[in-house]
Amino acid sequence: MNASKTLLFSAIVSALAGCSTSETKDPTSGFADTQVQQNQQGEQAEKTLETLFVASDEESLKNIKYTNATGTVTESPASGLTVVFHGKENINSAVDFVPQKPWDWSDLDNFNIAFDIGNQGEHSVQLFLNISDTNGDTYTRSVSVPVGPQRTYYAKMAGHDLAKSISDDKNEFNFTSGLRSNPDTWTSEDTQFISLWGKKNLKLSGISKISLSVQNNLFDKQITINDIRLRQNPPMDTLYLTGVVDKFGQNAKREFDGKVHSLTELKDARDKELQTLDGKWNATRSKWGGWLEGPKLEATGNFRTAKYNGKWSLVDPDGYLYFATGIDIIRLANSSTMTGYDFPPEVLEKADNADVTPSDSQGLNRVDDSAVPARFVASELRKDLFTWLPSYDEPMGKHYGYRTGVHSGPLKQGETYSFYSANLDRKYSEISNDYMQKWQDVTLDRMRNWGFTSLGNWTDPAYYDNQQVPFFANGWIIGDFKTVSSGDDFWGNMPDVFDPKFKARAMHTVSVIADEVKNTPWCVGVFIDNEKSFGRSETPQSRYGIVFNTLKRDGSKVPTKAAFTKLAKDKYTTIEALNAAWGKNIASWSDFDQGIDSVLATNKAQEKQQLADYSEMLYAYADKYFSTVDAAMQTYLPNHLYLGSRFADWGMPMEVAKAATQYVDVMSYNIYKEGLHPKGWGFLDDFDMPSIVGEFHIGATDSGLFHPGLVHAANQQDRADMYQDYMGTIIDNPYFIGAHWFQYMDSPITGRAYDGENYNVGFVNVTDTPYKPMVNAAKNLHKDMYERRFSEK
Repeated sequence: MNASKTLLFSAIVSALAGCSTSETKDPTSGFADTQVQQNQQGEQAEKTLETLFVASDEESLKNIKYTNATGTVTESPASGLTVVFHGKENINSAVDFVPQKPWDWSDLDNFNIAFDIGNQGEHSVQLFLNISDTNGDTYTRSVSVPVGPQRTYYAKMAGHDLAKSISDDKNEFNFTSGLRSNPDTWTSEDTQFISLWGKKNLKLSGISKISLSVQNNLFDKQITINDIRLRQNPPMDTLYLTGVVDKFGQNAKREFDGKVHSLTELKDARDKELQTLDGKWNATRSKWGGWLEGPKLEATGNFRTAKYNGKWSLVDPDGYLYFATGIDIIRLANSSTMTGYDFPPEVLEKADNADVTPSDSQGLNRVDDSAVPARFVASELRKDLFTWLPSYDEPMGKHYGYRTGVHSGPLKQGETYSFYSANLDRKYSEISNDYMQKWQDVTLDRMRNWGFTSLGNWTDPAYYDNQQVPFFANGWIIGDFKTVSSGDDFWGNMPDVFDPKFKARAMHTVSVIADEVKNTPWCVGVFIDNEKSFGRSETPQSRYGIVFNTLKRDGSKVPTKAAFTKLAKDKYTTIEALNAAWGKNIASWSDFDQGIDSVLATNKAQEKQQLADYSEMLYAYADKYFSTVDAAMQTYLPNHLYLGSRFADWGMPMEVAKAATQYVDVMSYNIYKEGLHPKGWGFLDDFDMPSIVGEFHIGATDSGLFHPGLVHAANQQDRADMYQDYMGTIIDNPYFIGAHWFQYMDSPITGRAYDGENYNVGFVNVTDTPYKPMVNAAKNLHKDMYERRFSEK
């Protein structure tokens, strides 16, 4: 029996009422020497400070709220509160534990919250844990609960690596290590919830809710919760961030299936795989990967879209129906990680501000040899993550790089190293004079053997002339044009699309892409930009953030504001009419253009009109964006499909999506869910447009990495099963013409240089070794995908 069940019934009731029943803390908690850690670890991990919920207690059950879920106290086959999440018919399902008054845990300074959870259902459950406080802040974590008996899952509330965390105006994704999720700070058989987003250090004197939920599930899921309790953290392993990475870029402290221990093992794995690759499609396909045994439509010599039997499809250059499956990031740009070293700015080459490639999309960018003597340690913590880094003058030193800017993390610039690139060198240099060319050849053989019909977004342009597997090209519009803000510009400020320089830069970007593509029919189409922060759905202020923020600015300096002024003036003619409609007291149109208070009126009718006008302004902004890019595409790439900007579901106001439909050939969405949930995509019927998934992934933690990614599986086989389930929802949808997995290789275990993502999301690991369950799943899926999609059922 768990220690929590030995607490008095009164302690349970008082805890749910928000009262503290803490026991005396162990004076050895916190930092301790290694021997003390090892001796006391097990005992400390089970020390309960306070019990919040016991399934067998009636008073506990009174403080539970369900959303699209049901709960029943069960004894068999598992004891506890069995919660069924009705996820198949609902986008969100949750069970919330809400005290009569907020919990006060402010007297605790080094503790975690633990849940005893089992899963007697048919599917693993990605369980989201949201803990909220009375300030309105929430910290979101997640874990995959596999099918099987009860085990303990925990989330740290204070102390250890929460004691210091990176916080900026946008997010708290990273720890001070620069990783999205750290190694465990103590060793136990329990499973830690994975950090996702939100405020890590909540207001402990006012914890208002604990929520366990599922999102966008393809199936109803269930868990059984036995109890919830607060526990003392055991002593922290002070070396948990030391010597984490071995010379192959793998987890140095854990064993896992497929781990490479020597150069001999690496080469043996290479030879074994190469024997299986014959360069042929794994099913009967057209030259381009289209459905050779299916109907033949009009051949135009380039990829196009068409409807067949009521379903949208791509059509290959020879006229065969074509469904685009592929993998993103077939390049080295995202394979590097920050080493903790840097160089003085005066020894570095100047960046070209007129470039069309952002820093994170560039290659390794190794510094010049002349800069090496000035190398210095910028972060001891980052440096100590590695058990090995080469010197610059040895063969593996060629895989160093440099990043001039990052999105998030403890360092804003610095040296990088690509273990993936080094492993390619180790694997292929022995059998080829050009290891990068051999990697490309192997990759193309893999794609055909695994059944993928395309190379996805952010494929290295070196692949563009391969003439074996069609590819998707991409580009970014960057430059010195003016910007506006949505208020939540996740990847960077939004362009001022009415600035003439934006049009010039769009033209330049597409012209560069055209030079790379060379009008080859092997190019399916082109994505321009990615996950732009057009607006969020949570509130009117976040949805119309571009309008709210731009209206405050001066139209003489901000062209988009001048455009909004013109829209308002054309509609209302007089400033008095606008004041009446919006509940404002603006003196003149000149004052309007110089900047106004854009807050919403308190009068409901005026607020409604204001929001309607803001909606029109946002549409005008999006219309200008997409029309400008489309004009550039028509100028330089008229024979290739314009595939939009790959909407993230968090940045896709309907006004923006509707504007896009007027200009793009294919709508693109990045959908990080278990699959395409029918309740969330009804608007596709209104658009009736061919669509493509630009990104999705599923990961697990049995690969040695510390973070599965955004969608969690229980293990590699479960990951492969979930991949097939996801793709099934895409193949069966009449609007989607393909989907691209993100990404080819795992993120570095210590986080990609740009933003610290350290996800198990690759089809291959850091040693370029394929994950067998994923490969087998892809092969099986691709063999009959055309028959499944275009059957007349």
